[in-house]
Amino acid sequence: MKFSVLTLSAFAAVASAAYEFNALSYNAKQLDNGDCPTVNTVRDDLKVLSKYTNEVRIYSVNDCNQGEPVLRAMEGTDWKVQLGLWVSKDDESYNKDKKELLRLAGVFDFKKHVSSVIVGNEAIYREEQTSAQIADKVREVKAALKKIDLGDIPVTSSETWPSYDKTLVDAVDYVNMHAFPFWEGTNINDAQDKIFEHIYNLKKIAGNKAVVVGETGWPDAGGNFEDAKPSLENEQRYMREFICRANMEKIKYVWFSAFDEAWKPVSNASDVETHWGIMKGDKSPKFETPMYDCKGFVPNSKPGESSDEEDSSNDDSSESDDGTDHDNEVEDKDDDAGNDDSDTESSSAWSIASNGYLTTSAIVASVGALFTASFF
Repeated sequence: MKFSVLTLSAFAAVASAAYEFNALSYNAKQLDNGDCPTVNTVRDDLKVLSKYTNEVRIYSVNDCNQGEPVLRAMEGTDWKVQLGLWVSKDDESYNKDKKELLRLAGVFDFKKHVSSVIVGNEAIYREEQTSAQIADKVREVKAALKKIDLGDIPVTSSETWPSYDKTLVDAVDYVNMHAFPFWEGTNINDAQDKIFEHIYNLKKIAGNKAVVVGETGWPDAGGNFEDAKPSLENEQRYMREFICRANMEKIKYVWFSAFDEAWKPVSNASDVETHWGIMKGDKSPKFETPMYDCKGFVPNSKPGESSDEEDSSNDDSSESDDGTDHDNEVEDKDDDAGNDDSDTESSSAWSIASNGYLTTSAIVASVGALFTASFF
């Protein structure tokens, strides 16, 4: 079955004018202590977030049993979820998640509530899988869903922009890329053009498949990362500039992330991991409504163009990390090695490499060492 930009209307059933965000990255674990979610805790979270979106992305249906309470809490509502299957070096996590996905498909109304299935989160970046291995898993999940009459649900994989190659593009129904100008050490003045440069470069190899930004965001507190400075002002500025331009160019996205999560370990070169949410840890909003205003917004460069030099690196660079909570995984790939059932929702400590992306080596050189900790 061929999926085009139009087919992704199923995935994008999200963003009516009533919502500020297409979708939000969401870790269903309880905010105060990181305990596994219940249906009631998820319902409380969704009630808070319903003012801003009606779609969330989770990173593993099996980790902490997140899939079931999330889907149960969505029953009788218009909420949608992008369901993640965690993939690490061996296939144990993937097999558990795939089994749980198919079990959940027999219990819940996937056609109503599941907008897409995401196989793997930066496993290529972590050098735990090759693009060919992830492509095979994407095809396997697509075939399994088709057998149970769910073949219309788009299936993709989430990777950082340098990790997507033609092998993976050919397998997925849409390209789901991660890009964080913050982790590239980009000054806020240049952040808008930096991420759109990556989007445009991926579009060149995507053919007629949509390019979706599966994760992007900016922290409001913590240490600087090179020229990137976390602050409330910069978070809101990046939010406005990215989202307003993405809306203008009809680019779908998942904003990272829904909540600040104080229980997350600080395990990379910049202590920002607990500061990516649009909501504070007490579930109050960081910004007044609307959180951003596109009135009068003018993009830095024309749609489809970037004011920066084109980045030629769209090869198999790796990104991501395995952790104890599957939400955002742009952290150092060594932080969570071996923690297959851990969190997958972090922003990732990258350092500048020859391809313009971030690697662990530069972080280790500048910080001395990274602490081993669970990823999300």
